[in-house]
Amino acid sequence: MEKKVKVCILFGGKSAEHEVSLQSAKNIYDALDRNKYEPLLVGITKAGSWVRGEVSQFLLNAEDPGRIKLIENGEPVSLISDKALPADVVFPVLHGPFGEDGTVQGLLKLAGLPFVGSSVLGSAAGMDKDVMKRLLRDAHVPIGRYRALQSHEKFPSYEEVSAELGEILFIKPANMGSSVGVSKVHNREEYYAALENAFRYDTKLVIEEFIKGREIECSVLGNEEAIASLPGEILASHEFYSYEAKYLDEKGAVLKIPADLPPEIVKEVQDLAVKTFHTLCCEGLSRVDFFVREEGRVIVNEINTMPGFTRISMYPKLWEASGISYSELIDRLIQLAMQRFEKENKLKTSYLN
Repeated sequence: MEKKVKVCILFGGKSAEHEVSLQSAKNIYDALDRNKYEPLLVGITKAGSWVRGEVSQFLLNAEDPGRIKLIENGEPVSLISDKALPADVVFPVLHGPFGEDGTVQGLLKLAGLPFVGSSVLGSAAGMDKDVMKRLLRDAHVPIGRYRALQSHEKFPSYEEVSAELGEILFIKPANMGSSVGVSKVHNREEYYAALENAFRYDTKLVIEEFIKGREIECSVLGNEEAIASLPGEILASHEFYSYEAKYLDEKGAVLKIPADLPPEIVKEVQDLAVKTFHTLCCEGLSRVDFFVREEGRVIVNEINTMPGFTRISMYPKLWEASGISYSELIDRLIQLAMQRFEKENKLKTSYLN
């Protein structure tokens, strides 16, 4: 009998997206093919401790996304010690800072462990919305108008920014996902409150123009040879696709999969998704978010290098509509991680030998 691959599902983390990660990890654990893989659950607490446990004893209120919680009394583990992870590959289903931004990816590389998803560079570039937009702009990928602001800088007035970007604005922490800390701004009063809110989560933020258009998302899978899924559309019942609409309100949005788009727009979205993926040096998986204007112009909004894997998440749903089941998707991602690891292991690490 072929030996099963030990897969460490790493989740939780020191991020405002901690609870989203718990939901994603539970779904991956449930979908993992037990004939091929042996799962190992490792949770990172909000304080940064790494603990190992069994699924039945690890998550509190697992079926309630508004109350889900990591039980922190598991066995402590580390990457390099007498309690090192007995894993063949790691699936770091971590969202946001300290997990999706290259920090954990660097740690796993130093520990010599293959892992799912982008490496250090792709994770960092995809996480920082300012850096991401600069790289995409230089690659002639269509993006919306924006400006970045750091917390130590003098805040530009609403009048100055609205004259440049329009009266309606989106203000976002530069290094955060799941719409955490995001505000839609209509006036001067909301503008300063939104700046304060975004700076609660990051020391840098982006101020974006409001783009009136359909919200389209496309999943990408692969390493050097990446493929794109059929696009899907977000029809939010909230004013925008907020954290509440994504994870807490079951009626917060309708996911139309596949999106009702002309064939030429579908192809443009898919081509731009793959170009965005490669421009930002991503690997494994990503979800690219777009706006499609009424006249048909396609604009890249952002990339998510470790998209959600909850039961209502777009990334796996788009692949299901494209012919790849949830379990097969997990399998492909693990195989991509191990292929990259094997390729990198063949590189020379000594000049003299």
